[in-house]
Amino acid sequence: MSVPPKKAFPLRLDPALYAAIERSAASDLRSVNAQVECLLREALGRRGVKLAEPVRARRGRPPKEDQ
Repeated sequence: MSVPPKKAFPLRLDPALYAAIERSAASDLRSVNAQVECLLREALGRRGVKLAEPVRARRGRPPKEDQ
């Protein structure tokens, strides 16, 4: 299963807002990008917007194939 490409777009943020997101991301061990996505999903969920679960990339080594 391949991960669909993500949509990239420029986003202008107030420097103080970016700094707050950066601190929050660091405390959650996430990138700023992942934190913004998480915060947007949470906000949409509170508004009742239903989203499909994101397709996550598989991590780690692939399973060994039997020979």
